[in-house]
Amino acid sequence: MNPYRNIRWFFLALGLVAVIGLTGMNVYSLYALHDNAVKNSVDNQKRQLFEFTNQVRNRIRQPVRHFRRLDMEKLKKSLAQSGSISGEISEKMTEYGPDHMFSGIYLAAPECKACDVYGAPLWQFSHHTGQFDITTEYSPKVSDGLTMARTRMKTLVSDYRWTTRIIFDTHNSMAVALINPAEREIVGYLIFLIDRDFLVTQYLEPKLRETFGTGPESGIIIWLHDWTKNEVLAATHPDIAYSYQIVDFIQNFPDLLNDWNLKARFTKNPDISASRASLVRNLLVLAGAVTLLIGALIFMFLTAQRERSLAQRQALFLANVTHELKTPLSVILAAGENLQDGRITDTSRLKSYGSHIYQESVRLHSMIDRLLDVARTGTKSLTHRKKTIDPAGYIRDYMKKKERFLKAGGFVTELHIEQELPEISVDPQDLTSIFDNLIDNAVKYSPFEKHLSIKARQHRDNVVIEFHDRGIGIPRDALKYLFDKFFRVEDPRTTHSRGHGLGLAIVKDLVTKNNGAIRVSSTPDSGSVFIVYFPGVPTSSPSNGSITTEQETVAAETAPNETNRHVF
Repeated sequence: MNPYRNIRWFFLALGLVAVIGLTGMNVYSLYALHDNAVKNSVDNQKRQLFEFTNQVRNRIRQPVRHFRRLDMEKLKKSLAQSGSISGEISEKMTEYGPDHMFSGIYLAAPECKACDVYGAPLWQFSHHTGQFDITTEYSPKVSDGLTMARTRMKTLVSDYRWTTRIIFDTHNSMAVALINPAEREIVGYLIFLIDRDFLVTQYLEPKLRETFGTGPESGIIIWLHDWTKNEVLAATHPDIAYSYQIVDFIQNFPDLLNDWNLKARFTKNPDISASRASLVRNLLVLAGAVTLLIGALIFMFLTAQRERSLAQRQALFLANVTHELKTPLSVILAAGENLQDGRITDTSRLKSYGSHIYQESVRLHSMIDRLLDVARTGTKSLTHRKKTIDPAGYIRDYMKKKERFLKAGGFVTELHIEQELPEISVDPQDLTSIFDNLIDNAVKYSPFEKHLSIKARQHRDNVVIEFHDRGIGIPRDALKYLFDKFFRVEDPRTTHSRGHGLGLAIVKDLVTKNNGAIRVSSTPDSGSVFIVYFPGVPTSSPSNGSITTEQETVAAETAPNETNRHVF
């Protein structure tokens, strides 16, 4: 049988490994899906930030589209004539209309000295007149932007193929180099002075909040940050303070606003929250399913092990019963054969043969009664003939019948019976079987100190009968199996005792069928206490015929020096 046992353990381990492996793969897949959902959400927000900066660039560069098709030769000639500007560029400016993004628009010839000497004359466009007029009053930012543009274009103009080139001086100005690609020369520079207040408060801040939202469902917090001054210019959530430690992503503006950038903090948006909720829900369902599956595997394995153990016990029981039945039958058969042949004529020998036949017949009768008890406990349809019994009188009568048997075994017995015990409704035959089994066990497992005490008392509406012995006791870990069929405690001191592990199983079944309860407590090498409860028959009100949980608990607590075990 050992190879099969090893195979069963192997397949159980294989099944558990398979379940755990599949569970691990599913958990990994669920987390991968969640991480992918989070990553996609974050990537979408990053793309949205990049698109936002492009929209800002296109908005600021919007006027440049009107100058890409200018006649650069005509503009060159116009600038060469002092105080005269081509009407075409003025028309383009008038067509574009006033733009609050820019506080001033200026035009300079390639050789303009405003780069070298502040206050040198420039052309300034007026939307009121629709013309460029010469002026010497302008912001130093205009000179700075013009200087930067001229420096940059010195290295670019020789290879540049388009008519315009835009150069930003951070958030101060936008310079547009007007180029004649055919001649590889600069025709002039348009300088757009950026209105910083309008750009921040009237354009960027409202557009940020409109694009990314301001509520917790937006899933992102954005600060428009001047990193050179460490100054927050605008934010989608003004109530949340900026800190570099909480920034998850930085988006720069392309080709403009070099000192500014967008710093973002990613929070939980509805998509991420839904993915997280789905992850938790799926993990809980998976955990429940796996727990159920593993529990079912272990339960089936343990059940199979128990059934196998039970089958082995039953086989051993049948073998032992067969052997024990054959022994008295063989003695009876041999004695009867000798008597039948007339070989025995001596009176003393005849009496000895008769005594043997009688003793073996009693033994055989006892074994048959025990087998009948087993059959009765396994038959649910069997009816019990209950009678109202006086427990005190029954116990005294029973002990008188057992007195000879107990004295022969060297036992000292004590009876402690309270007066006026209530009557109980039980099957007398069942009650006798209960007493027989419990007293036989006490005798069998008390090899040294032969003492038996039976106590009967009333607790509330119940009659409590206690069987105390001073035998070898029962190990604590065996108590929970004590009332199982075919179970016997493995102890070297009990190997000499005959038994099949059925007596206590019969007792429990018979007690339960008579609406009673049984408990056991034991201390190894100090003895055992079996406590039987039967509901008393009420004198005035009908009984429900059962013992309540509260009654069982209180009754068990009243047993002295006991460790109570619930065996139901």
